[in-house]
Amino acid sequence: MTKGKILVVDDEEGIRDSLRMILEYEGYEVLLADEGKKGLTLIQLHKPDLMLLDIKMPKMDGLEVLKELKEKLATPPIVVVISGHGTISTAVEATKLGAFNFIEKPLERERILLVIKNALEQKRLQEENLALKSRFEQRYEMVGESSAMKEIWDTIRKVAPTNATVLITGESGTGKELIARAIHRISGQNQTSFVQVNCAAIPDELIESELFGHEKGSFTGATEKKIGKFEQADGGTIFLDEVADMSLKTQSKVLRVLQEGEVERIGSTKTIKVNVRVLAATNQNLEERIQKRLFRQDLYFRLNVIPIYVPPLRERKEDIPLLVKYFIKTYCRSNNFKEKKFADELMELLIEYNWPGNVRELQNTIERLIIMSPGEVIGVEELPENMLQGAELSPRSFEEYNTLKEFKGTSEREFLLAKLRENNWNILQTARKIGTPRSNLYKKMKHYGLLPSQGKARPEPES
Repeated sequence: MTKGKILVVDDEEGIRDSLRMILEYEGYEVLLADEGKKGLTLIQLHKPDLMLLDIKMPKMDGLEVLKELKEKLATPPIVVVISGHGTISTAVEATKLGAFNFIEKPLERERILLVIKNALEQKRLQEENLALKSRFEQRYEMVGESSAMKEIWDTIRKVAPTNATVLITGESGTGKELIARAIHRISGQNQTSFVQVNCAAIPDELIESELFGHEKGSFTGATEKKIGKFEQADGGTIFLDEVADMSLKTQSKVLRVLQEGEVERIGSTKTIKVNVRVLAATNQNLEERIQKRLFRQDLYFRLNVIPIYVPPLRERKEDIPLLVKYFIKTYCRSNNFKEKKFADELMELLIEYNWPGNVRELQNTIERLIIMSPGEVIGVEELPENMLQGAELSPRSFEEYNTLKEFKGTSEREFLLAKLRENNWNILQTARKIGTPRSNLYKKMKHYGLLPSQGKARPEPES
């Protein structure tokens, strides 16, 4: 296996041959081109990791090659420029166009190998960072095409480029954090810090220290100076999750940050200027908490500049199939499983279920099904009993039936499915409940496709 693929673009045959011998001896795969256009063609065909590019060449010089790469390729190879005497200023210009480094002629073997090693190491680190960023973004990806989700995305796109404060409301598990991260990700501050604070998880006596920091010795246990979350988020975004759980005293200090753009550490009289974009979220009704004097009205008005309401999953059921497919892919990939399939009856039940825990509950359910179900096709019998009992069949319209036989067959199938669910897919118990021999029930289940792709029945021996 080679250490990497390197393209040498130089109009001097002696230099090309010399570099080829040095690089091949070190274990690199080498491609050669005697002018810029050929080099660009080889890049398209072979996608080298690195290019050694001469500056002075006829027809198309190195700077023109760099400009073409910058304009036409999203991920060009790392470029190391070869410059002769008197072309150093041009080589510097090349680095401004994206070249990693330059090597002066006459070429020295050790210098060449060191620059190439450093360049390829940087490429490796860049690729690792891109992969990590991609996995991170997938983790916080928002999935859904319902009208509600489209409206939320429309608001996100409008508000993200601004500095406006956003208040995100909705039940637990609806994805409020994902919205906050999406706002930060497509804003002009996406290269800055995103600092998240779960206000409900921090005790009252510690939250001020967590948000604003403290000086050494300012209270018992303050053995070191602490930088608060607002200072950490300076120049970026702070996300105050479960903001309704802050005490009134802490709320007044947060209000000061929003109004004055400054914080004061506990135990200090010095104010510190901060430039922070504030996003907040809560699953509670802040207007009711204001009426009960549990939340400051002036802070509410400061936070609620741009409101975003996230509806519960039961109000956007058209998103469920997309979410299910997304979570199936996610958990099969992360567990190195061959991608599994959900039986039609299972998908129907997932859509019918009301999901009191919203997307978080759906996500946890799919993960459990993927990990715990042994087969490649997962049926309804793998669901928890509470979900089987809580599901109801969707009412059907008579207009979809053409004949009495078709109606009777469909109705019988639905009746059997409902009773099997009630009895947790125990064939013997279901047969006794509906007054039919077990063999007859089993035959009808087979006829209606209720085995095993829609659910593996669990027969028990006669007692």
